Amino acid sequence: MTIEMPVQTENNIRKSLSTSTAGLLAHTTKSEPQMQGISSRWLTRALPWTQVSGGVYRVNRRLSHTVGNGEVEFVIDGSTAKVIPLELRELPQLRDFDDEEVLRALAQRFEQRDLEPGTVIAEFGNPMNQVMLIVHGKLSKIGSGEYGEPTMLGMLAGGDYFGDAMLTDPSAIWPVTVKTVTKTTMLILPRQALQEMLEYTPALREQLSRVAATPARAQNTKGEADIEIASGHSGEPLLEGTFVDYDASPRQYELSLAQSVLRVHTRVADLFNDPMNQVEQQLRLTIEALYERRENDLVNNPDFGLLHNCDLKQRIYTESGPPTPDDMDELLSMRRSTKLFLAHPKAIAAFGRECTKRGLYPDPVEVDGSRVPAWRGVPILPCGKIPVSGNHTTSILAMRTGEKDQGVIGLHQTGIPDEYEPSLNVRFKGIDDQSIISYLVSCYYSAAVLVPDALGVLDNVLVARQAV
Repeated sequence: MTIEMPVQTENNIRKSLSTSTAGLLAHTTKSEPQMQGISSRWLTRALPWTQVSGGVYRVNRRLSHTVGNGEVEFVIDGSTAKVIPLELRELPQLRDFDDEEVLRALAQRFEQRDLEPGTVIAEFGNPMNQVMLIVHGKLSKIGSGEYGEPTMLGMLAGGDYFGDAMLTDPSAIWPVTVKTVTKTTMLILPRQALQEMLEYTPALREQLSRVAATPARAQNTKGEADIEIASGHSGEPLLEGTFVDYDASPRQYELSLAQSVLRVHTRVADLFNDPMNQVEQQLRLTIEALYERRENDLVNNPDFGLLHNCDLKQRIYTESGPPTPDDMDELLSMRRSTKLFLAHPKAIAAFGRECTKRGLYPDPVEVDGSRVPAWRGVPILPCGKIPVSGNHTTSILAMRTGEKDQGVIGLHQTGIPDEYEPSLNVRFKGIDDQSIISYLVSCYYSAAVLVPDALGVLDNVLVARQAV
């Protein structure tokens, strides 16, 4: 057997040390561990954080008389929708009516209607002849201007109700014209069905009669108990006494928390700490994950998240689907001193497309050294934690921030034991029999809306591109 030796030519003779061999003696330059899940967390950076020393923050407000203004919920089975009986208590006239059997019978009287876009449901000035519960879809409320021209007065969407004044006022008329904008499913309670229900249900008849006979307490435009003030008088008239009534059951926010147990083997901590400390790197990435969870909870937590704590009177709907400058103007006009918008990046892109269609190019503004989109000088900060639904709709938030401005604030507590960063601590739990070190990492936080108009939401924001 003949073994052929490679022929060394002038072209393949190695003239220097190879890089693979040299690497055995070299110290590799490396990065710190990277994490793709880290976001900009603009909401956390934009909120003013208030120290909560006792772990609970109480929001004291003036007494408000606005009740029964919640959303109505339904049970949907295929194409059939039914109102949950106890959800009828969201109607102001039934707010304190707790007879579940009567409510169940009343719920069965509602009839489903599936309507096409452009259908007129109610016409201004006509007798109010039905209570409407919107299951799904979007409707516009149209009124008349000074010269008889049609004007848009607002929108209705899933969970809203209209025509409830018929329950206590037989002579009520429609204050506006209601017209469907999209395909709409609603439940209707006709006047005749209500009359039949009242004939054999004394408890319901007494409830509605009592509500109709109870005079409404004086209140200001925000629904707060009025403060009697005299002005423009002369001489020595008798001045009415007054007092500022407070809410007897104020909302209390208890600090929430996110926790994780970090585990590191002692062998890793002892032998592989050069040039980077393994425990510190593990801890850094764990803290980043906790902060991402905090940002998500500030938006989506059902107890204190901003999307779930916006007053229903501060929620509006897009007129056509995509977020237009008109929609943003309406959202902006609902409060004083709006400090920021918060939107999903896809919603920001959709708003940019609508501006471009109209030939508008809003100037960006600088926030913390970064240039961000803005509308009317108010920054639009991105937040990927705002959900986008399966039908490509999302929400845009607008808020006033700070305690002095009665706005939205973040809540935390600094100075806690074993504090590693503000309102975050790392506690050594010990070493188990498998030589694993454990650390308990805890982050405490919450958020509070001091007055209802500090936070507003534009719902049903379509972010999908429209087909050409």
